[in-house]
Amino acid sequence: MPGVLSAVLEPLGSLFFPAHCAGCGCSVPENSHLCRACDEGIERIRPPRCDACSQPYDGITPAFTCPNCLGEAFSFECAVAVVRSRGVVRDLIHRLKYGRELWLGRTLASWMHEGFSDPRLESWSADALVPVPLHPRRQREREFNQSELLAEELARLAKIRVFPALTRRRYTTTQTKLDRKHRRQNLRDAFILRKNADVTNMNLLLVDDVLTTGSTLDACASALLEAGARSVRALTAARG
Repeated sequence: MPGVLSAVLEPLGSLFFPAHCAGCGCSVPENSHLCRACDEGIERIRPPRCDACSQPYDGITPAFTCPNCLGEAFSFECAVAVVRSRGVVRDLIHRLKYGRELWLGRTLASWMHEGFSDPRLESWSADALVPVPLHPRRQREREFNQSELLAEELARLAKIRVFPALTRRRYTTTQTKLDRKHRRQNLRDAFILRKNADVTNMNLLLVDDVLTTGSTLDACASALLEAGARSVRALTAARG
């Protein structure tokens, strides 16, 4: 019934509330997320970029590992980020997370869907999408988990089920001002498998909004592998 109701109401909504650009608010064609000017201002991540963390670099061969990742033993096989967290991208992410403009989840998920054409995901099939969990206290404060929201929107586009296999058992201080080493220490043993969640032999795709150092994704991937997952990769909307 909800699906039928949505199918009826969405066309009516577009009739009375014409589509607007998520970035600047100007009118755009139906089913568009951004106007041409805002879209052209977004920096999409393409090779050359680090195979491990998607950090883009100029003047390097397409396939390489960046200095920050060289010698690092990540639990995830790779982390694919689609756009740079700058300008309109950063603004939209902040409006979603802190301004509670939940409708922006569709815009971010549409970028993430582009990530499935990245060779690192194109040749690999995910059994489920696993959103990065918030601690219950943080989720009560925010009233939603942006990673779950993005995973649900992405599932609709990619036709892959969402499997909230992880829970965050330890409340950690903000990661914003920490480097990779201290982020890893901050996140040690923070994530565990949910009760009765079975990930044995599954290929799992972690979903989050922004990739910065990869420490959160690494901690989540480690918990999934310890629980028996076959492989873990990650997909985020943006690269910080």
